[in-house]
Amino acid sequence: MSGIQMTSNSKKLTATAMPFKKTRAWLFTCLALAITAYGVWIMFDILNSNGMTLLEYALLALFSVTFAWIVTAFCSGCMGFILQLLRIDPLTLKRQKPIDVNSDAITQTKTAIVMPVYNEDTERVIAGFEVSLRSLEKTGQMPHFDFYLLSDTQDPDIARNELKAWNAFTARLGDLAKHTFYRRREDNKHRKVGNLTDFCERWGSQYEHMIVLDADSIMTGQCMLELTSSMINNPNTGLIQTIPIPVRQDTFFGRFLQFASILYSPMLATGSAFWQTNQANYWGHNAIIRVEAFTQCCGLPVLKGNAPFGGEILSHDFVEASLLHRSGWDVLLLSDVEGSYEEVPSNILDYAIRDRRWVQGNIQHLGLLPKSGLKLMSKMHFLFGATAYISSLIWLSMLALSTLDAVTRAVNSDVYFNHAYQLFPTWQIAKTELIDSLLFITIGLLLLPKLLGIIVTLVHRNKAFGGTMKLIAGALIETVFAIIIAPLMMVFHSYFVVCVFLGKKVSWDAQPREGRMVPWKEAIGYTLFSTITAFIWGGVAYYYTPTFFWWLSPILVGLILAAPIVRYSSSIGLGVKMRKMGIFLCPSEVIDDDTLAALRVHQQEIAIPEDSQASFDVPALPDESPTIMPIQSFKAPSGKKRKQVRRAQQRLKAKLLAKL
Repeated sequence: MSGIQMTSNSKKLTATAMPFKKTRAWLFTCLALAITAYGVWIMFDILNSNGMTLLEYALLALFSVTFAWIVTAFCSGCMGFILQLLRIDPLTLKRQKPIDVNSDAITQTKTAIVMPVYNEDTERVIAGFEVSLRSLEKTGQMPHFDFYLLSDTQDPDIARNELKAWNAFTARLGDLAKHTFYRRREDNKHRKVGNLTDFCERWGSQYEHMIVLDADSIMTGQCMLELTSSMINNPNTGLIQTIPIPVRQDTFFGRFLQFASILYSPMLATGSAFWQTNQANYWGHNAIIRVEAFTQCCGLPVLKGNAPFGGEILSHDFVEASLLHRSGWDVLLLSDVEGSYEEVPSNILDYAIRDRRWVQGNIQHLGLLPKSGLKLMSKMHFLFGATAYISSLIWLSMLALSTLDAVTRAVNSDVYFNHAYQLFPTWQIAKTELIDSLLFITIGLLLLPKLLGIIVTLVHRNKAFGGTMKLIAGALIETVFAIIIAPLMMVFHSYFVVCVFLGKKVSWDAQPREGRMVPWKEAIGYTLFSTITAFIWGGVAYYYTPTFFWWLSPILVGLILAAPIVRYSSSIGLGVKMRKMGIFLCPSEVIDDDTLAALRVHQQEIAIPEDSQASFDVPALPDESPTIMPIQSFKAPSGKKRKQVRRAQQRLKAKLLAKL
């Protein structure tokens, strides 16, 4: 766990010390740049063997971006591996210790747990909401927390079901219901941003903190207490992000995604926390936020201009973190806090549709890069987020250009005199050793973090994954399947990126989360164009340059078999069979969490009650304490504004210390 320490009886605050913050960022940057420069130099040497054409200059530029992105992830993974293997906290650089929950300090504060929902599955929402609440109740700290279900639901039938389910839920709670509130907005202006703004402006001033959950989030009571203690113990922190671990998946694809996330995400997040230190990012949920800091700093403007860079800010979380950074608030990533869960799409198509929304939101962030009022680290978060998706289009463009280059060279392979009156022939030079070297370097950069994740898991969490053989078998199958579906995800993301730059918008609706077998018609409909293109692409490559065709074949196989891959990876039967075999086992299944076990029971037992007078009683809301969430500007703040922010922070810290 993190190195944040508080004793249960002490009122002394000991904020997390993060030594060498600038040195860590420079270490990461220099290491990533050095490896990137080496790879780009090799690529340049290969392409320059017979002189550079415009096509090859374009290929080199695309390669540079893609290779830099791969190196960035590799460096974070290596740093996370070292820290996790040695059990060193990425923030304090000391031995990891559990977070001591300061019960006395918690009693002096008030925390809201807020769950914004929009046209969601009512039974699942209420079940997750209830088990999280009852888990907190078991800790004995319930009097210092309130739970809010903040509905933006616009579908009349779902809204009716929400109200009926809510009244039945509060009836089950009995006296605990006084800590729960349901509010539905008739007009969901500004979507989730507007939903949370409405809460902050009406009731936010009554709370020191708010823990933000998604509709599919589950959080244990112990996790909530650890987050609250961490926030209390760090008065200069505006937000603390956890790693939401995917759970409760039954399809093959869902279990593959769940297994990969729990196996690799903690290590990668540990590496990120090491070099980001107090300027980490926010992922929109499963995080605790200091309400006053958020209210004063995170009112989002509507951006000028049209899509993709104008309009309402879609991926608000990155921007909110950047505004907290700008105002001097720390944003921390606690990579080892347990008990923070979420659910993920159960098949490739639903997963891709969710990514379509994220592509649009992350590309919009590129329009904020020139803004003078944001810190460099925030702009790096924007750039990395957008590159994660744009790199697919770059990869596809590289493959297309490489094919064109290979075919051109094959057609002209017997041409040795390229100019009139040329005295000596032009001999084609192929630097095979350099090509092989760059290929193996790239494969190593992609696969080595996976190997490191397996090693650190074998050392520290072996039993939680069912034992050595089951862990290794699951990791091998996960790696092979990830390689197989990579070309299809590349095509999906490339298409999404092009759509965004063409100004095509997408609706941000509730995402499906329950497992389903994708019908053949749907699977073929989404993949037919890619399959036909792959057949033509492969045929041309094989006709002109068979050697290049075999290098390209792993990409072509994934695209040609796209429809059956989508179809059969969505199979619940296959996923259940893999689980019985011990493949893709996860800690949440091997070491059964009480909260997740309770969720399974609640979801089976909860049913929307029949219509009655009590079903439609409008729930009472707490008295409001109105405040204003000022709209922010992305211009660099004036000296006067910076002084005002510092004074506000000092007053807030003084108020906290006075309470404790």
